[in-house]
Amino acid sequence: MAVNYSAKEEADGHPSGGVGVPGGGAVGGGGGGGAVKTRKPDNTAFKQQRLPAWQPILTAGTVLPAFFIIGLIFIPIGIGIFVTSNNIREYEIDYTGTEPSSPCNKCLNVSWDSTPPCTCTINFTLEHSFESNVFMYYGLSNFYQNHRRYVKSRDDSQLNGDNSSLLNPSKECEPYRTNEDKPIAPCGAIANSMFNDTLELYRIDNDTRTPITLIKKGIAWWTDKNVKFRNPTGDGNNLTALFQGTTKPVNWPKPVYMLDTEPDNNGFINEDFIVWMRTAALPTFRKLYRLIERKNNLQPTLQAGKYSLDIAYNYPVHSFDGRKRMILSTISWMGGKNPFLGIAYITVGSICFFLGVVLLIIHHKYGNRNTSADIPN
Repeated sequence: MAVNYSAKEEADGHPSGGVGVPGGGAVGGGGGGGAVKTRKPDNTAFKQQRLPAWQPILTAGTVLPAFFIIGLIFIPIGIGIFVTSNNIREYEIDYTGTEPSSPCNKCLNVSWDSTPPCTCTINFTLEHSFESNVFMYYGLSNFYQNHRRYVKSRDDSQLNGDNSSLLNPSKECEPYRTNEDKPIAPCGAIANSMFNDTLELYRIDNDTRTPITLIKKGIAWWTDKNVKFRNPTGDGNNLTALFQGTTKPVNWPKPVYMLDTEPDNNGFINEDFIVWMRTAALPTFRKLYRLIERKNNLQPTLQAGKYSLDIAYNYPVHSFDGRKRMILSTISWMGGKNPFLGIAYITVGSICFFLGVVLLIIHHKYGNRNTSADIPN
C-alpha cells in the first residue's frame, strides 16, 4: 500500500491530488467522497470585511470649527480649574534636618530603635487663615514605594484576618516573613518600613501654647478600613490573644496590637497603618496623617498667626538621601492643590485655537485657488 504525500497538502490543509485507499479506489481532492478541509473564512459580511463603514472626509468646513470649539471649551475650563487650585491654602514645612541651622538637625542620624525618641520643635507663621477643614499630610521624597519587590512584599490574606495566614505568612514577604522562628504580623517590606514619626500642632498666643485637635480617624478609604483590612477572627476585645504566636516587624518599636488604645483603631485596622499600606506610584508623595475639623462657621479652622510643630523624630531618611515634610492643606471640589490640570487644559485649548486661526488664514488665502493642472496629451 502506498500513500501519496505532498508538503503542499499539509500546508494548505487539504489534498491536491488523489489518495490511494484500500480496495483500489482513489478519492480525488475535489470529489464528493470526503469533507474538504479549507482555511478560507466563511463567506459572511463580517469575516470578509464587507460591513458598511463610515469614513469622515476632512475638509475646512469640519476641521476649523472643531479646533475653535475645542479651544473655546478647554480654555475656560482650564482657567476655572487653575483659579480653584490657586485658592486652596497650603503650607509646607521640611523638617528633614539636613541644614545645620534646622532644629531637627540633631535628629538627622536617628535609628529605628532610638530610645528615647529624638524630639524637635519648629516654629512657623501662617500669613493667611485656613477657612475650611484642614488636612495634615506627611510627605516623603526619594522613597520608591513603586519598586516591584517592595509592592509584592505583603500578604493580603493575613491583612484580611485569615488565621492560617497569620501563623504561616506568604513567601512573598521574605525576608520579612519570620523573625526568631516566629511569623511576623504584619509581614513584608511595606509594613516593616511604616512611617512612625509623631506630629503635634500648637497655636502660640502671647507665649501660651494651645494644642490643635488632630483627628486620627477617617483618614483611610472606607473600602480599606471595612473590607480589605480585618483583625484575626476571635475575641475582638483581646488583640493580644489574637496575635499570640507572632512577633512584630523588625523595625517596629511595638507590636501591631499596641498601635492604638482604641479597639476600633488597633491592629490591622489601624488607620495610620492602612494609609501607609496603600503604596504610592512616585518617589515623592504625601499621605494623609490627621484631620483638623472646623468647629464653627464664625471662625476659621486655623487663624493666621504663630504656630509650633512638635516632632518625635523616629523615621530615618538620611541613609537614602530622602526628605520629610509636613503639609497643611485645604481642599476643593477637585481635591488638593494641583495646578497641572488647569495648565494642561489651557495649553491644549490655546494650541487648538491657534491652529484654528492659522488654518483659517491658510484656507482663506489659498483655499479658493484652482489647483487643477493641465495634463498634456
